[in-house]
Amino acid sequence: MSAPTRRERLTARESAERGKAARAVVPRSSHGEWAPAPDRADPVAQLSAQAADRLQELVPIRHGRMLASPFAFYRGAATVMAADLAATPDSGFTVQACGDAHISNFGGFAAPDRRQVFDINDFDETLPGPWEWDVKRMAASAEIAGRERGLSADARTDVVEAAVREYRVAMREFAAEGNLAVWYARMDLDQLRARYGTDIAGKDVATLRRAAVKARRKDSARALTKLTHVVDGRLRFLSEPPLLVPIEELVSAQEAVHTAEWMNGLIASYSQSLRPDHAHLLAGYRYVHLARKVVGVGSVGTRAWVTLLEGSDGADPLVLQAKEADASVLEPHVGASEYEERGRRVVEGQRLMQAASDIFLGWDRATGLDGATRDFYVRQLWDWKLSGDVERMTATAFPAYVRVCGWSLARAHARTGDRVAIASYLGSGAQFDRAITRFAAAYADQNERDHAALAEAAAAGEIEAREGV
Repeated sequence: MSAPTRRERLTARESAERGKAARAVVPRSSHGEWAPAPDRADPVAQLSAQAADRLQELVPIRHGRMLASPFAFYRGAATVMAADLAATPDSGFTVQACGDAHISNFGGFAAPDRRQVFDINDFDETLPGPWEWDVKRMAASAEIAGRERGLSADARTDVVEAAVREYRVAMREFAAEGNLAVWYARMDLDQLRARYGTDIAGKDVATLRRAAVKARRKDSARALTKLTHVVDGRLRFLSEPPLLVPIEELVSAQEAVHTAEWMNGLIASYSQSLRPDHAHLLAGYRYVHLARKVVGVGSVGTRAWVTLLEGSDGADPLVLQAKEADASVLEPHVGASEYEERGRRVVEGQRLMQAASDIFLGWDRATGLDGATRDFYVRQLWDWKLSGDVERMTATAFPAYVRVCGWSLARAHARTGDRVAIASYLGSGAQFDRAITRFAAAYADQNERDHAALAEAAAAGEIEAREGV
């Protein structure tokens, strides 16, 4: 394993001075500007280039899911926005960036101490980069979701500005704390209700409680019930193509015979990326079955597998998801990762940014049954996962949810960057908040044009789209 990256050590005063000095070079108001470059790449061409190494039979599903709405398009178009953000101003302060910090990539899950926490929960694109890029992607996603919800322009402005303000205020709070306090900070669901509960209706608090209770049932045992059945006395994943396809339907009969041996080798290899005590726990499970699963929007077409493991008996399951890790969409603009293995890039970034991570989070570089070597990261499929349905939230819950996203993003950035310099750059006024809110509205317009371009390409037969899957 490589040595930790050496960080520049500055006093708080030196960092604060750097932050203030950056305002003269990159005024906070400049972040409100957005206009497509004259030579801006065609968004459909960018998406097609990204899909070149994906499973081609699944790419039409990706296109179909992105066509569903401008917000769905935005979720899948991280590569398009990364190229756009590379041309926007930044203050020069680097953090471990999420790379895809739209508001649907936040949510609740179980921490190792079995408390439900709220945090960023998708790190496929993580890489060190400008902190502003994550803030802009989060803010624009809130504007776009607000449009889909039918909010007025004034209401959307209020929501987006409040989310950015939450980021700014939280960063200033973290700047006043010590390293350990920032590292231990997290937002569990009890704290969430205490901090934001007064801003939402009582019925929304009750809904959150019910959702939290329901999420606690979403674990490997639930996955066993929903995704498997018994065939000839053995547990097997269901066949629900193209979304869930057992391994026997993807490889030859001869290859299927060797699946168990192959998978056991991969599990042993992946376990080396875990902490020794977690690897010991994993060793108590044995391989049972494997299937390919389609997940998300932007990830459709990448190779994603679900693996059923069994502990002491059939009532002691563990369902892991192994997801292919590609190069980050940020890489062409900020440089390559320090990690050769792309799965490790995802895992190390997630461990840096998340307050608490899955005990089975790890990576592997694996040679598949097809002989090709690819990078994967691994985690539990479901572990009390609680996702925010931004389209169906009430009028009071939606603004509160977006504010929690702002706080969570600030906490992640405060862990990995110069929080004092960033806080000093942001300042105590609303200038940055208003600038990002203007950017979000302008970029939402761009996103609608890009979504229309994808629809036109599908209608013209230039790309294949399979909707409703």
